[in-house]
Amino acid sequence: MESSASLSRPGFRGLSGTALKAIALALMVLDHIHYFFEYTGLIPEWFSMLGRLAAPLFLFCAVEGFAHTHNRRKYFFRVWIIAAAMGSLLFAMAYFGVLVRPDGFYPLNGILLNFVVLMPIWQGIDWLRQRRIGPGLAAILIPILYPFALAAVVNLIPALGYPIPALGYPAAYVSMSILPSWTTIADGGVVFILQGILLYALRSRRGWQMISYAVVSLAFYMGLVGYQLTAQGLPLSALLTEAYQWMEIFAIPLMLCYNGERGRGCQKLFYVFYPAHVYVLYALSWALMVAVPSLAA
Repeated sequence: MESSASLSRPGFRGLSGTALKAIALALMVLDHIHYFFEYTGLIPEWFSMLGRLAAPLFLFCAVEGFAHTHNRRKYFFRVWIIAAAMGSLLFAMAYFGVLVRPDGFYPLNGILLNFVVLMPIWQGIDWLRQRRIGPGLAAILIPILYPFALAAVVNLIPALGYPIPALGYPAAYVSMSILPSWTTIADGGVVFILQGILLYALRSRRGWQMISYAVVSLAFYMGLVGYQLTAQGLPLSALLTEAYQWMEIFAIPLMLCYNGERGRGCQKLFYVFYPAHVYVLYALSWALMVAVPSLAA
């Protein structure tokens, strides 16, 4: 298996981190155009099929970015602030109907919440490698066990499950915005977190890293989802037309082209572009629905 270092060998041009992010941004926009304007019936399904490659590319870039950044605390808080802001708006939409489109749709986009969960775990993995066992285990276990601890607290104090006016949303579900829980993230979640852990833990062995990513993706999105489809009486061909999340494995060749270099320019573009394009596309889809009601019929 090839190591991470070997991919940055002289003469291997490949793709820099910036190039991978640019590809991911373009694919993400295609996916979200389909996501927000699907109701029109005018956006082809292959927009979202191509878009399946965006999330794994962003995850891969986040793994490399976290491993190489000179200030992990700043890196974490930059992501956390944006994730918390988007998560809080999602709460307002979900629980109070704020800024919900006339057809009841509102965006569930919140991929950054996954990174808020993953970064402490990644730090814990590094601490364990440094034989800092106590901090390492704590950094890994706290984000993993947090959802179960929260559920236990709610069982003991049921009132926490009700909205608190001062907070604006149920106190028990603060995890979905300010303190994200991997069990409640709609955009990513359990499989994405597992993939993120494996990509980071195996980043020094690129071959095994990609194999583990493919195995997890195929086992869940083709194995488990395929079983659920057949249990519901649906044909397995639905994996090619509707349940095509497994197509994210086609991001692997692009990951393997990574040359170990950060690249130049636009380093912070994603942090601005991600929330901006989500809400711009959402607003445009709303405006079009109001302007041409027949499209939503």
